[in-house]
Amino acid sequence: MPLQKPWRDLERETVARAPDRPGVYELGDGSGTVIAVDHGVLRDELKTALAYGDGDRVRWTEAHTLDQARELAADHRERLE
Repeated sequence: MPLQKPWRDLERETVARAPDRPGVYELGDGSGTVIAVDHGVLRDELKTALAYGDGDRVRWTEAHTLDQARELAADHRERLE
């Protein structure tokens, strides 16, 4: 099951508004298909994804700690498979 958040275009403005907190994020293509799920400090992770052109869209959910974000990402990947 995908994250229950709206897609946002992966662009500089979106990255600037992303929280500087741990979380789980999905990268999607132009049609909204999930192409990657990962975790980390959201703003830092999205800066990297934008720089490398890893996706067209993004959506995320925050976590309290990096460990929690890692666990959520692993659970989320299993549900998508």
